[in-house]
Amino acid sequence: MLEEIRIHNFAIIESLELAFASGLNVITGETGAGKSIIIDAVELLLGGKADATTVRAGAERAIVEGEFRLDDRLQATIVPILQREELVTSGEEPLLMTISREVRVNGRSTARVNGITVNLEVLGEIGERLVDVHGQSAHLSLLKSSSHIDLLDRYADLMDARAAMASVINRLYGVRREIHQLVEDEAAQKRRAERLQREVEEIDAAELQPGEDDELRAERIRLSNSEQLAKLSVEALTLLYGDDTSEGQMAALDQIMQVVALLSKLSTIDPDLKDDYDLSEEVCAEIEELASSMRHYIEQVEFNPERLDEVEERLELINGLKRHYGGSIELVLEHADKSRAELETIEHSEERLAELQKQEELLLHHVGELAERVSRIRIAAAKHLSAGVVNELGDLRMANARFEVEITRSEDPDGCYVGDQRLAFDELGIDGVEFLMSANPGEPLRPLAKVASGGEAARIMLALKRVLTLADQTPTLIFDEIDQGIGGRVGSVVGEKLWELTGGHQVMVVTHLAQLAGYADRHYRVQKSVDEGRTHTEILPLAEEWQRVEELAAMLGTVNESGYQSARELLVAAADYKRQQAAPSSSSNGAEPPHQPTLL
Repeated sequence: MLEEIRIHNFAIIESLELAFASGLNVITGETGAGKSIIIDAVELLLGGKADATTVRAGAERAIVEGEFRLDDRLQATIVPILQREELVTSGEEPLLMTISREVRVNGRSTARVNGITVNLEVLGEIGERLVDVHGQSAHLSLLKSSSHIDLLDRYADLMDARAAMASVINRLYGVRREIHQLVEDEAAQKRRAERLQREVEEIDAAELQPGEDDELRAERIRLSNSEQLAKLSVEALTLLYGDDTSEGQMAALDQIMQVVALLSKLSTIDPDLKDDYDLSEEVCAEIEELASSMRHYIEQVEFNPERLDEVEERLELINGLKRHYGGSIELVLEHADKSRAELETIEHSEERLAELQKQEELLLHHVGELAERVSRIRIAAAKHLSAGVVNELGDLRMANARFEVEITRSEDPDGCYVGDQRLAFDELGIDGVEFLMSANPGEPLRPLAKVASGGEAARIMLALKRVLTLADQTPTLIFDEIDQGIGGRVGSVVGEKLWELTGGHQVMVVTHLAQLAGYADRHYRVQKSVDEGRTHTEILPLAEEWQRVEELAAMLGTVNESGYQSARELLVAAADYKRQQAAPSSSSNGAEPPHQPTLL
């Protein structure tokens, strides 16, 4: 649960440290005092979008830090993430976890878990397991039929099974895309096959060899410079061996042989020169080898214009292929291999099409089986959900209201097989889900958006959230202005409902209803003040009974002895209700989701 939050320079909050408790935490205060800003800070902490406008005017950055205690269920879901991201030592199971978020005035933000920087994806993955915020956006989303199937599936604990079903459906989509590609344009396939055939034949006819272009370029250099190569080689050989035309110039080989003879004599006189004598013999042998190599090279050098033309033509062919199919001979040959493979696919498209159609049929049957099993669980869960909502509405003074979860299917000649039918499907299965409502006797069931209005809307939303939340495993639940549109007569019932959730959750509520606030296990008052032209927000724990009496009287709008008496009566009634109840549990209203069998 969330044990403590520290906020600095966030919106109109300069500095705030607040400790929360288990049970029902209620935040009250005048409109505009900053009650919902605290909820905004929690949402930012858990991965919400950072906005530079939330930085307090005149400050460089806003900082929100929260400390969470990890109970057994959080240990099971969050510690593996912490270990995967190396946010704790392997094998460590911390009882406390710290999350911080910093937003700079330029809009950039930094998130840290246990002091280590993490990206927003990891922060969101952790945050969604810690806290569930029921704000105005969630309130409105319940009116959108597109969100109803997700709400029902979470209630029915179907998300994992639905993901597995979606994986099979995506495989089916892949098969259908390939079938479509094969049959969409036979003429285009034929034209492409002809082009691929020409490309393969052109590359094969060239008989390319890897590295051939490098060898040809080297040969072209030699052929283009054959006269100079021959001239220089002969000069080098003449210096080594000498020739008959040389007068007064002894060849290098003759000179080194004289050196060898002299060193031979010297070494017989002075043995210390034996190594020099041996070295001279080696040099003489190497010069003889060099001269032989040069003589062989001269024999190979030739002036051959015809061969030079052949090399130029070959290089031009290779360079043309490289321009069309790749920057190297290896890429050209790879293009030929890919073209041959695609050509083979096209040439055998009929066989491939038959194979794909067979796969499609098998997958359509598999999808139908999975979707039908998911649908059966949805139908059972829908009955439980409907009964739970009707029960909640009765408690909220709407005893004649009716609520149903409508599950529809539609036939599709290309759909999946369910029994002897073919039904339309998508990644969510074969069902359309919509919540229907009738607020008054004699009125037909209609979509929520067309029924809910004013105070009725608020009560319907509360009933839905109550039942859906009973299936929610998130330990901390935050309700922001959930009592909007609800009057004082129903406020105490709302308080009872929210307090009952504390059997399995830490609950935080921002409210303007004194009747609801009376059920708080811990009560906080947010107040705003102006000091030296700057607005400041602070939050005060109301630990003493007289503090709560004063706040509740102010909320009732009667700050006098009569109002104080009414406030005391609210606190007494709430305390009596809590005492009369056994330890609250999530099964207290009989609306828990049905047991789910293994689907896959």
